[in-house]
Amino acid sequence: MNLSHARIAEDYERDGFVCPVDAISSEEAEQLLGDLEAAEAELAGDAERMALLNAYPDRLLPSFDAVIRDPRLVELAQAILGPDLMVWSAGLFSKDANSQKRVSWHQDLTYWGLDGVAELTVWLALSPSTRASGCMQFIPGSHKRDVVTHVDTFAEDNLLTRGQEIAEAFDRDKAVYAELQPGQASLHHGHLFHASDPNTTGVRRVGAAIRYIQPSMRQQSGDRTLVALVAGDDRHHHFEVAGPPRRRLDEADFERCRVDSAVKRRVLYAGADPSAGSGNRYNVQKT
Repeated sequence: MNLSHARIAEDYERDGFVCPVDAISSEEAEQLLGDLEAAEAELAGDAERMALLNAYPDRLLPSFDAVIRDPRLVELAQAILGPDLMVWSAGLFSKDANSQKRVSWHQDLTYWGLDGVAELTVWLALSPSTRASGCMQFIPGSHKRDVVTHVDTFAEDNLLTRGQEIAEAFDRDKAVYAELQPGQASLHHGHLFHASDPNTTGVRRVGAAIRYIQPSMRQQSGDRTLVALVAGDDRHHHFEVAGPPRRRLDEADFERCRVDSAVKRRVLYAGADPSAGSGNRYNVQKT
């Protein structure tokens, strides 16, 4: 669906999300998925590097670095956040065919350790993301609330880092299913209540969650986490700005991601026991 920037901003302000939006072509989405699957085949049996690929595809694959900088996606984010943009993370989020993995109801900004709300997620579908395959569900207007109380479950079937779940009651019957076809995207606010169910289809569900932020944001801890400057200027210097990957699946890039993942793991597990979670959960919130 092609929407004007003014309509995107209006819908986002009212509902906290916009969906669906035409972002790239289905052919481009197929090519990205093919590059990912080729990389996964090359890393088969290497759980540590596979986890880093899932969390940092834009830092390890030139094709994903290119898509986070693609003017079509950047302009979607600029309609909400303005001209200067960084990508704080761009994790790959997949549910295998007939997977029981789910995502509990949560707000993204609960544990990211950022000092504000000048952030949005562009969730780009690389394969069909439907109600049957476990697409995201949104509660319209819930972004207008501050961060609410969450509890950590560390449930094995929960894809979130801490298995975090909203602890208070809300009307789940108001949920809207954010169905997407390959190349389409949704935009959502970091305070929006959202979740996703298991994938009951025979097709893998794959998407990239690209987290755009304004450069004025910072980590409350003072850490300079790894970001990409994709539009405008960085006049604040709160983060470590990464250039494009040196080359595809370069070991020096893997090492840079290892260093950053250790910092983000400390941020994400602040106040919790990291040993309670999976040792390979590099991803910053799986949706």
